[in-house]
Amino acid sequence: MRNPPRTGPDATIALTAAGVTVLIDATAGRLPAITHWGPELPDLDAEQADALVRASVPVIGTNNVDVPPRLAVLPEPHRGWTGRPGLRGSSEGRGWSAAFGSTSVTVAGEAVSGFVAADAASVEVLADDDTGRLRLRLTLELLPSGLLRGRAAVTNLAAEPYTVDELAVAFPVPAAAAELLDFTGRHGLERVPQRGPFRFGAHVRENRKGRTGADSAYLLHAGTPGFDFGTGSVWAVHTAWSGNHLHYAERAFTGERLLGGGELLLPGEVSLGTGDTYAGPWLYGSYGVGLDEVARRFHRHLRARRPAVSTDRPVTLNVWEAVYFDHDLPKLVALAERAAAVGVRRYVLDDGWFGARRHDRAGLGDWVVSADVWPDGLHPLVDRVRALGMQFGLWVEPEMVNPDSDLARAHPDWVMSARPEWPVPARHQQVLNLGIPEAYAHIRARLLALIEEYSIDYLKWDHNRDLVEAGNQHDDGRPGVHAQTRALYRLLDEIRAAHPGLEIESCSSGGGRIDLELLERTDRVWVSDNIDPHDRQPMLRWTSQLIPPEFMGSHIASGHSHFTGRRHDLGFRAATAVFGHLGIEWDLTAASADELAELAVWIAFHRDERELLLGGDLVRMDQADGHTVCHGVLAPDRSRAIFAAGSTGSLYPDPPARLTFRGLDPHRRYLLRPVLVGATPAGLVPPAWWGTPAPDGTGYPGLRLTGAALEHVGVAAPRTCPDQMVIYRVDPA
Repeated sequence: MRNPPRTGPDATIALTAAGVTVLIDATAGRLPAITHWGPELPDLDAEQADALVRASVPVIGTNNVDVPPRLAVLPEPHRGWTGRPGLRGSSEGRGWSAAFGSTSVTVAGEAVSGFVAADAASVEVLADDDTGRLRLRLTLELLPSGLLRGRAAVTNLAAEPYTVDELAVAFPVPAAAAELLDFTGRHGLERVPQRGPFRFGAHVRENRKGRTGADSAYLLHAGTPGFDFGTGSVWAVHTAWSGNHLHYAERAFTGERLLGGGELLLPGEVSLGTGDTYAGPWLYGSYGVGLDEVARRFHRHLRARRPAVSTDRPVTLNVWEAVYFDHDLPKLVALAERAAAVGVRRYVLDDGWFGARRHDRAGLGDWVVSADVWPDGLHPLVDRVRALGMQFGLWVEPEMVNPDSDLARAHPDWVMSARPEWPVPARHQQVLNLGIPEAYAHIRARLLALIEEYSIDYLKWDHNRDLVEAGNQHDDGRPGVHAQTRALYRLLDEIRAAHPGLEIESCSSGGGRIDLELLERTDRVWVSDNIDPHDRQPMLRWTSQLIPPEFMGSHIASGHSHFTGRRHDLGFRAATAVFGHLGIEWDLTAASADELAELAVWIAFHRDERELLLGGDLVRMDQADGHTVCHGVLAPDRSRAIFAAGSTGSLYPDPPARLTFRGLDPHRRYLLRPVLVGATPAGLVPPAWWGTPAPDGTGYPGLRLTGAALEHVGVAAPRTCPDQMVIYRVDPA
């Protein structure tokens, strides 16, 4: 006999913030479905909301189920959905297709019914399944930035265990979103964009590396065909989780299109006893016209984080490419002295200071200062660094261990492994299981002792290998990636609580662990181990699709790239790096006096302009010739801007006919002029509009144009050699 329909809370909710409206249908005791996520709908009242919900109900197609399809935020098979379900799990095969009915709907913590309109707010729906086995909590939140985020949590109410195989939420996008864009990459070439049509079926990006991954989807976009940085409607999602995770886009034969994501759970990784709850990660969604607007919503969200990441941050010297494992106190002090003289205010000692770590095959995990190399500890270096007016930072890799280490020899059972023998090595190391309480306590104590002894200001927190066969030897080798990820978050939270002023950089073989959940706990990311500015240009461009410039570690490398072997002028290296949190990764003891003088000028430029460079609104432009890079930052009030444009092609190119600059106030008149911070770019042939340089050294006079003219007409570009950049200032006329 067919069960009668259940009844429950009945609410329609309209949330609006920062030009975005989300209309949520939580009627008739059903799980919430999103009727609209996109441009703000003005004057939306109860009558309009009800009409839109009814108008969105599709007709029943041929050979489909006999009820109109309804796609909830947690897609449900029992309502006829044959695509990817939001919840997969069972109690030994029972309860595998849960039928949920809502028991309460709240907005900002208050129970609601009927039509509710609110600004940025959180909506929570509680629901029970029809067998009484499961309880579900669905949360949807529209943030002040205009970001939409959602997550699900499931609780086992039954006596028998319930195994969660997957719990993922999804947001619908309209049929006009016919093209997809996400990312791939590898070590040294992170965040490479890839795009194609939104085809039928599922486009699934699974990451099983135990970290975000250099080849992660990062963000998954769907947009109107041909969308670019400034045009086209674009919807994007990001799964905020630092362990195994997934993003997916799905297009059903019945017409629905959605973007979803969640944690990727290994077999049996989450088994819920009676009363236990599993909460999936946040899925963030951003809507905008053009990729820049999508990115700026994420930027505004991160800039609202507390504690905030200041634009007034010290320029950093990291000594890795200057000394590698050769820790010689006189050389390291000389580096500090030269760095301080050119304006560096933070000194970071990289790998090699601890245990038997004279190379990358030994000592990892033994977080005790090496008495052989540092007989007086790090104090002589730290004291000199501080006397020079600089902060002191230290490299650590707490989640890893070399087999050749005192820690691994004493506790081989602390290595993550699915079987008695350890997994295949990578980077000559294994993964330390922070899910084991004793291992966690040991690492926590060692890190806190180091921070306290040396009053460390900054940790460069590295993570140099994927988690392969990452099991828990204390639990018969059962999967441990979920527990490891949770332990990482707890460790970071406890360290920051003990030392609120400490800054932490996320490094993971470069840019292998960048996501919004980790960035709740860290203040900077290392974009890539590859500092070659030719390769860094696109990596910085696309990393900023999620995070703002002040979070991106962006260093001026040595003239001869240690990663690629290319050689570049200091001007190109610096003009690339100043659009992030500036640092130096260069043996300054080998730099010439002229190079040090030019470096000091670039550091001064960054220091003087960092409020705009690191706090402005991102703008990126594709130029018609295909080899000219153009990007910049705009003051929030559009009063001024700094742009950079140049060639990254492999040939000596004729310049594009014109450069255009987007995003300024179309009615305001601006003074546009080039700024040659250091040496003149190689091969420079300036266009006539630059004018004649002033004899007093104040530079080129430039010209005055409106924002509309700069965007739609543009100005002639200079001619330069490949891999050269010109910086332009835009000020009120």
